Amino acid sequence: MKYFTALLGRMAYSVRAFANYQEAEGCLEHEHFDFVVVSQGSPAFESRPLVELTLARNQHTPVVVLTRCLEMNCYLEAMQLGAADYLEKPLAPAEFERLVTTHFGPRQGESSAGASGRLDAWRTLGRGE
Repeated sequence: MKYFTALLGRMAYSVRAFANYQEAEGCLEHEHFDFVVVSQGSPAFESRPLVELTLARNQHTPVVVLTRCLEMNCYLEAMQLGAADYLEKPLAPAEFERLVTTHFGPRQGESSAGASGRLDAWRTLGRGE
């Protein structure tokens, strides 16, 4: 998540990263997040409780699962739970910016051609790597 945290920081977003899922879940119970990025490294869907908790609190919060191991069952499960996307790492910076724009669109007053999709309060949850 350090890579994505740095990218979001350069894009002027407020970022929260967590060392493990339990820490993220604890914070999620008390704070609102506009967007959640979950990183997982194994074929098991260990981030499932975090995805479930996020969407139970607000079904409109975009949750993106980034994985090193694409696994069809995990993909299907994440999408059935309501995840906005399930993508394989690594993601190029331009791809990640496109992902942000896809879920948030251009900021008010910006044209879609030149928009960065930046939010004033962006926070990310995930497992530190």
